[in-house]
Amino acid sequence: MFTGIVEEVGSARAVEPGRLVVAAKRVLDDLEVSHSICVNGACLTVTQRNDTSFSVDVVPETLRRTNLRSLSPGDLVNLERAMAVGDRFGGHVVQGHVDATGTVDSIEPEGDALLVKFGASESVMRYVVEKGFIAVDGTSLTVVNCDPQSFSVTIIPYTRENTVMRTLKVGDSVNLEADIMAKYVERLSQGSR
Repeated sequence: MFTGIVEEVGSARAVEPGRLVVAAKRVLDDLEVSHSICVNGACLTVTQRNDTSFSVDVVPETLRRTNLRSLSPGDLVNLERAMAVGDRFGGHVVQGHVDATGTVDSIEPEGDALLVKFGASESVMRYVVEKGFIAVDGTSLTVVNCDPQSFSVTIIPYTRENTVMRTLKVGDSVNLEADIMAKYVERLSQGSR
């Protein structure tokens, strides 16, 4: 489990069929082979590690559902280690199970912040509500407003400077994970099927 509070922005060192190598510093402190790590919102298992990078396997399902399929060496990625028991819980429950990708529709300055609008499929939007949570590339964000095809969030200066949000451009693909609580509420309200 993750919280959506990005610890570090790493970079793709090597992108190979079935394997991704990520250069990092901070998250390597106690990262070991077999640990889970969230890369741009996707929960992956560390398969190798050295003093400057770690490797993860990237299977076809991950590539189908995420923007990791379009990474190139040098691209920046959000990184978060799995939450430890007793840690502060600053974001929301993020599983690292990306539902789908979305698209950056617009970026508008709003004071020192940015108002960013994302287009998303109905399979994601059904769980998005105003003032609810959503993970965008693994970053826990609060929904400002939404309609059936899109939602907007405010990116504060700290988030922009310390995540891949600093590189966002209109048209970019992002990984989206809807709030798991909304999914459970929907399932429970349907009764046993």
